[in-house]
Amino acid sequence: MRVDVITKEYPPNVYGGAGVHVVELAKALRQSIEVQVRAFGDVDPEPHTTGYPDLAELAQVNGALRTLGTDVRIAQDVAGADIVHSHTWYANAAGQLAQMLHDVPHVLTAHSLEPLRPWKAEQLGGGYRVSSWIERQAYETADAVIAVSEGMRRDILRSYPGIDEQKVSVVYNGIDLEAWQRVDDAELVRELGIDPDRPSVVFVGRITRQKGLPYLLRAAKLLPADVQLVLCAGAPDTPEIMAEVSGLVRELQEERTGVVWIEKILPRHQLSAVLSAATTFVCPSVYEPLGIVNLEAMACGVPVVGSDTGGIPEVVADGLTGRIVPLEQAQDGTGTPLDPDRFVADLARILTEVVSDPALARLMGRAGRMRAESEFSWTRIADRTLQVYGSLRR
Repeated sequence: MRVDVITKEYPPNVYGGAGVHVVELAKALRQSIEVQVRAFGDVDPEPHTTGYPDLAELAQVNGALRTLGTDVRIAQDVAGADIVHSHTWYANAAGQLAQMLHDVPHVLTAHSLEPLRPWKAEQLGGGYRVSSWIERQAYETADAVIAVSEGMRRDILRSYPGIDEQKVSVVYNGIDLEAWQRVDDAELVRELGIDPDRPSVVFVGRITRQKGLPYLLRAAKLLPADVQLVLCAGAPDTPEIMAEVSGLVRELQEERTGVVWIEKILPRHQLSAVLSAATTFVCPSVYEPLGIVNLEAMACGVPVVGSDTGGIPEVVADGLTGRIVPLEQAQDGTGTPLDPDRFVADLARILTEVVSDPALARLMGRAGRMRAESEFSWTRIADRTLQVYGSLRR
């Protein structure tokens, strides 16, 4: 069986969970089947992998139209595949075009949904309407849709009620358990500006509306004075969200010590050391289909405090591997907390409870590592994906 995997992100251009997912899934699938990866942009040299840089003729057009230009080229090259598997809206059009052009089954994995990210209109303008159209067409015509959590599956069926629910399966994201392990290196974290002898709360993520960083920065004002807040945060979606976060960080730094903002992308070893030095990891997202960052923290033996949204409660076992923060949300697609002040207060309260009991935090962290090993290995995820493929071969 030959499967052509189509993706926006692939090394060296990996900046989010979807990219991590594709890299690790392709590696695991290649133990059993032939996998051709077709990725946007220039890619690192790797067998059976092709990169598709933007067309120079489309350099000045809207980004969504540039995406379609790349999709057309990829769809042509998919000829000969038994299955085409697309990831994110960027690649969905290539998958659907290949499905029609070559009469090949199209599988897509849902890492996020455009109807649940309306703030992207700030970033893409009219391109957001184009991306939403692409996504809807692909989901409604795909032979199989893979959701990365049960919460994501519910979101798919709510957003696209015309889809036959029988074709939507759940296959979780995974974690490379050999690559992600504890790294106890006090000197390294000191070089990054973190005091390993103080309790710390660590956030890792892009600066986007969905990650809920402004709520965390407000909650941090209510944390005990000795608690550090470490933000591994960059790649802002818009100048507006960057300005908001920058202002809140400056305000927090004027009020308390131990506010560390690391904007560069840390190599895995350094990030593992930062996570391992943390008392707890925090995921204050208002939209999170699953959250690979939560699995990375768990693999490093760190408890996770996460919002009660999306797939987070399926990853974090409340009271066992971390804590879940109550969150009542608007159902208009924004995920905005109905009572933002209450969400901020609950987030601060639960973070305080975890950092105030380091012995219990360590126990939850060890339980998190065990859960990652038993439920989220890439071998397990690849086996489940192969089951989906096997049900579709024509």
